[in-house]
Amino acid sequence: MLPGDADLAALSWGFPLALWLLPLPLIMLLLEPYREQREAVRVPFFERLVRASGSTRRRGATVRSRQTSQTLLVLWFWCCLVMAAAKPQWLADPIEQQRAGRDLMVAVDLSGSMETADFTDTQGQAIDRLAAVKTVLRRLVDERREDRLGLIVFGSGAYLQAPFTEDHAPWLTLLNETRIRMAGPSTVLGDAVGLAIKLFRETENDQRVLVILTDGNDTDSLVPPIDAARVAAADGIRIYPIAIGDPASVGEEAIDWATLERIAEISGGKAFRALDRDELDAVFRLLSELEPSVYASVFFRPRIDLFALPIALALLAYLGFRLPGALRQLGRGAA
Repeated sequence: MLPGDADLAALSWGFPLALWLLPLPLIMLLLEPYREQREAVRVPFFERLVRASGSTRRRGATVRSRQTSQTLLVLWFWCCLVMAAAKPQWLADPIEQQRAGRDLMVAVDLSGSMETADFTDTQGQAIDRLAAVKTVLRRLVDERREDRLGLIVFGSGAYLQAPFTEDHAPWLTLLNETRIRMAGPSTVLGDAVGLAIKLFRETENDQRVLVILTDGNDTDSLVPPIDAARVAAADGIRIYPIAIGDPASVGEEAIDWATLERIAEISGGKAFRALDRDELDAVFRLLSELEPSVYASVFFRPRIDLFALPIALALLAYLGFRLPGALRQLGRGAA
């Protein structure tokens, strides 16, 4: 339900078709009165009794007539029962419910080139690329409290360092324990994407994001990165590759920017360049805008069932009709 629906009538009906039963008692007016046969009492002096009473003899049945109050009470009962069957509901004020929390997998390149000290810390001291990545990821954790985070490290092979978890403290511990070359000296980018796909398939969240931080090109992957990206796109996984380090590098340490852009394009993500710590910070700020933790807002109005109210009104009317007579009977009995 949208916010603009707040000005609609606050009373609604769960089964409004039941209200068509309200005029049903009018059909009773078209039917003949119910006749009941009873045994008559023979009176030997019936003729003299008729003459004495001044009435005339006639054949037929006697139709008992209800009091007006009885008729109104029956109609009131019927209306109350029909309204209860229609299930009246009171719509409370609209409530906004935000849907938050993505499954965000971070894949970090631990190849030998990550030891290049071409980044600086907040004091201006030179640090290696992995240290810069860790600094930015720590801030990312503070900003993504609603997300489930996972961590993959890759080099000559791709390995799961931390499964998806809402507890970010152990995730940070496992991130801090990563070391350059602990996964081998090469860069199996395609295998890292393939491992992420396998892990995402074990989750039920449909908000799936893979962030890849790498400073090299793919070497010896069993699954080519482009093919892995196509599978990821079919599984609803958006990939955000982040190229870090010197774009002028050559050989195995050269950044394959064309492949990273193609991976992002196929999966519906976006590729970034981060040549220093400030650019790396800016990339993650932009990433927070592209993939905010709160990704949807749903408005709904709580419904309060009121079917007991017409039933209660019917019972009160019955008590109001019967109570005076019962009190009179008690008064006569006391007298």
